[in-house]
Amino acid sequence: MRKITPYLLGAVGAATLVTAGAVVAQPAGAPGGPRMERPTGPETRAEALERATKAFARMDANEDGVLNDKDREAREAKRFGMIDTNGDGVLSREEFSAGHGKMRGKMMQRDGKGPKMGHKRGPGGHGPMMGKMANGGGQVTQAEFTAAALERFDKIDTNGDGTVSAEERKVQKQAMKAKFKERRNAKKAAQ
Repeated sequence: MRKITPYLLGAVGAATLVTAGAVVAQPAGAPGGPRMERPTGPETRAEALERATKAFARMDANEDGVLNDKDREAREAKRFGMIDTNGDGVLSREEFSAGHGKMRGKMMQRDGKGPKMGHKRGPGGHGPMMGKMANGGGQVTQAEFTAAALERFDKIDTNGDGTVSAEERKVQKQAMKAKFKERRNAKKAAQ
């Protein structure tokens, strides 16, 4: 029987686990758990700060006060351990399949859509915003993280009333779609 070791999982299977969410039986807000839901209704600046603080705590898997590759590695090790049900450090095909099925089920239960394929990640395996925030040392402090979150909030809060409305969020989303479409078209034209 072919076995999947942590190394092979990192080289071959991690992409599958990451794109599938790799969130077997974890509540929202748990380290390495699913992303926190984005607000759909009005949100105050204080609520945005609180959400960013909780997100940072969730992402800081080793609780050292910075987000870096060590946190990603800690989350991956935890996810691997959750799937490696017999604890032998090797994933059998059965463990991998069972873990993948559980992850898909959790994703479907959460949003009814299943895994999102092709999510782009920035430097260090974190999302695109993490790559933009990372300081010269390749890590992000909590102060940098929350400052970036509040900067995004202020950009969306176009009327400056301290609350992002559903309408302001909708306008921002449409602007981002237009920006991505423009980039995609420019990229196609350059080819």
